[in-house]
Amino acid sequence: MQHTSTTPSLSDRLDISSIPNAVNVVNTTTNAPNTANAVVKTSNQLNIFDVLTNGAHPVRQNGEAGYRFVVRSPQATALTLCLFDAADNESQYAMQRHGDNWHIWVAGVRCGQRYGFRAEGQTSCTQPFNHQKLLLDPYAKGVVGQPCLKTDDDLAYFCLDDSRDNAHRAPKSQIVDEHFDWGDDQAPRTPWSQTVIYELHVKGFSQRHPELSPAVAGTYAALAEPAIIGYLQDLGITAVELLPIAYGIDEPHLQRQGLSNYWNYNVLSPFAVDARYATGQTGSSPLSEFKSAVKALHAAGIEVILDVVFNHTAEAEQHHPTYSYRGLANADFYWLNDDGSCVNHTGCGNTLNASHPATAQWIVDCLSYWVEACHVDGFRFDLGAVLGREPNFNRHAALFEKIASTPALAGIKWIVEPWDIGAGGYQLGNFPSAFAEWNDRFRDDMRQFFVCQDGNLGAFATRLAGSSDCFQASGRPPHSSINLITAHDGFTLADLVRYNDKHNLANGEDNRDGHNNNYSDNHGVEGECNDEAIIAARSHTQRALLSALLLANGTPMLLAGDEMGHSQGGNNNAYCQDNADTWLDWQRVDADLFAFTRALIATRHRIASLHRDAWWRDSHITWLKPDASAMQTSDWHSQNDGCKAMQIVIDDVCLLQINGKRQAQTFQCPDGEWLDAQQRRIQGLITQQHLSITLYMRN
Repeated sequence: MQHTSTTPSLSDRLDISSIPNAVNVVNTTTNAPNTANAVVKTSNQLNIFDVLTNGAHPVRQNGEAGYRFVVRSPQATALTLCLFDAADNESQYAMQRHGDNWHIWVAGVRCGQRYGFRAEGQTSCTQPFNHQKLLLDPYAKGVVGQPCLKTDDDLAYFCLDDSRDNAHRAPKSQIVDEHFDWGDDQAPRTPWSQTVIYELHVKGFSQRHPELSPAVAGTYAALAEPAIIGYLQDLGITAVELLPIAYGIDEPHLQRQGLSNYWNYNVLSPFAVDARYATGQTGSSPLSEFKSAVKALHAAGIEVILDVVFNHTAEAEQHHPTYSYRGLANADFYWLNDDGSCVNHTGCGNTLNASHPATAQWIVDCLSYWVEACHVDGFRFDLGAVLGREPNFNRHAALFEKIASTPALAGIKWIVEPWDIGAGGYQLGNFPSAFAEWNDRFRDDMRQFFVCQDGNLGAFATRLAGSSDCFQASGRPPHSSINLITAHDGFTLADLVRYNDKHNLANGEDNRDGHNNNYSDNHGVEGECNDEAIIAARSHTQRALLSALLLANGTPMLLAGDEMGHSQGGNNNAYCQDNADTWLDWQRVDADLFAFTRALIATRHRIASLHRDAWWRDSHITWLKPDASAMQTSDWHSQNDGCKAMQIVIDDVCLLQINGKRQAQTFQCPDGEWLDAQQRRIQGLITQQHLSITLYMRN
């Protein structure tokens, strides 16, 4: 379908007026009543003081309000700005080249205006062009519409070798109202040494909360509700890490099955707040609701960390649908092979080229926007090794240097998933000192010690002490290790002790997706059961793992719902399950498990060696055998003798007794008198009846 080119009416957000000194005038017809032959004022003129900032920005010219649109497309021979009115009528305006950028100013444009670009040029294997395809602004602060990709014909509309116009189907960039009253908002600036991270999904966390109205549940607004804030404060966490909230789309194979990308890692527009998590209520917007949530969380002393995706975009492989980047600057945004195909270090079809100066600037501009406009406190980078590829990983990569030298980004938290799937992609411990890293070795070693009962005391102690083997040699402190037992990707804690195998049939991939090696154990029965002995054994393992997580040196990250006993029915890759399987069930909270977790977090804050952010030394830590004698070198490798147990005295005030097996273990307490959780005095011999980490404080 071809769209006729008409000028929008007064009611459609464009000021229609006379045009003295206008440079570029188009379309002298209009749909507005009683405005025959009216025209829209535009200009491509620049003066020496103008700075071309990518995106759409309010600019006054000769005293008149309007917006300047700037987009980068170095190989294009022509760029067209397309504005859409409320009836989806399109008006086109030729843009002017300035270096690698194209720009135009349009009078009367206001918040809410939808727009896009069309690019023309000489197609090559590395840079395709198709003027019939509407392209999103890479700097768009808002996006409306979701592409329908259910059939082959739907897909073809977004492919650059298709000759049909797709504006009627394409998502469109939107100018958003960025004004917000932050009042006296102050960032908590929680020191790393006191940080406890809570990873949550905006929708799944609150969708089923009984105290929230249906209109608010599952939205940004829910995060500002007293019931939610009170819960987070009661639990004792200091930061929420939100799964991606930037505008994303659902992949074709999911749409065809009636599924959606629930985790939202298929990001298309990283500047834009995704409207699917907004209430849609009059007087609010996705952006304003998110800002209100940040403000409320800050007032409660809770930091907001965003999970961001700068390893790939939703455009997937070379000949797959194009929505923006490929149609504007393909070889700048993506790593390409000589034949123009995409390098795939992500498993998602393409890999962003963060080493290109323009792409690096786009990433830094995006991060700066979230910090400056939305007051976020940090970022977690998905498949973060991509950020350092040049094309091999370089811990001194230009992007890292650019981030470090950007004033707006000073003092915030940086977290990275330190790998991708390409050659040389596993980079745990190799990132710049400003970054903390998800520590999969902590996860796996702790699971193997407690769930699989491998008895490797050396590996257990190394992880508990902060993973010095990964971080200390490069001069990095213990907080660099983001310790985790579970995360969104994989089994929940409850499922880790209920299932030997993944159960992912609902994902529509014949159970092929998801990890096969989970270091899990069902304790005798697969899934739910009524056997009290099995239920008790599972409970002991959960508590031992939570204790290891929250009493270890480093930065703990707790998956939302693990403190409740949340299960996903054995699905260890629930990325496309936007339903009751993934939404937390607030009516079935394990109150005892919650209280146990809350007490662990509170205890953590009382132990000096856990909030000093320093490597453990013999002056603060004593490693003991069960009989209270000092651990010897041979004891660290004695997993085959069946002991699987040890004691640790921290700061001479805290005693941990670790039993790594499901049978009873007797300990000789170190000299002195100790208090258990019920303030009962403990000394001499004591038997721990099951798998556990038991904590005592010196009396």
